[in-house]
Amino acid sequence: MEEKITLANTLKHFKLITKHKWVVFKLCCKIGIPWRGLVHDLSKYSPTEFWESVKYYNGKRSPIIVCREKNGYSKAWLHHKGRNRHHYEYWVDLDAPEKTPIMPYPYAAEMICDKMAAGIIYAGEDWTPEYELNYYLEKEKGKILIHEKMDKFIFEIFTQVKENGLDKTYTKKNIKQVYENIVKGSIDK
Repeated sequence: MEEKITLANTLKHFKLITKHKWVVFKLCCKIGIPWRGLVHDLSKYSPTEFWESVKYYNGKRSPIIVCREKNGYSKAWLHHKGRNRHHYEYWVDLDAPEKTPIMPYPYAAEMICDKMAAGIIYAGEDWTPEYELNYYLEKEKGKILIHEKMDKFIFEIFTQVKENGLDKTYTKKNIKQVYENIVKGSIDK
């Protein structure tokens, strides 16, 4: 099947990324980093990312995943991860002594807002408080190149959402405290 850029997919993709960006912004505001939420994913509106994503838009899965399956790579993803520090992949440098450093707090916090918002948007009415934890355990944990402490941070936050709910977990005080406890080594899960 040949993918095509259509007006319908252009509008649907624009709506999807804007809705995702809005949810990230709201979560970032809740945890005290509104600027990160405001500038979150602006590169998705760039021609490199936008048009490839429109071409592979399907409404159910990330266009980047569909493009990778078809072509073996995604120009949009390579562009995106190289410009957005909230992605752990941005920090990977296989030639550096520390191949996967600890992400600075603002980007680690934005990352968990991004991941949660993606789950909320893609799952829609099927979203539950355990959704993102289950996704992380099935698709990412132990399979991605990320600093061990950042892995613990993600796992801890998503576990708290499952156990305590989104509103109790996503507070400025809680997110910062979990990050500090893990980075300083006082949470050893």
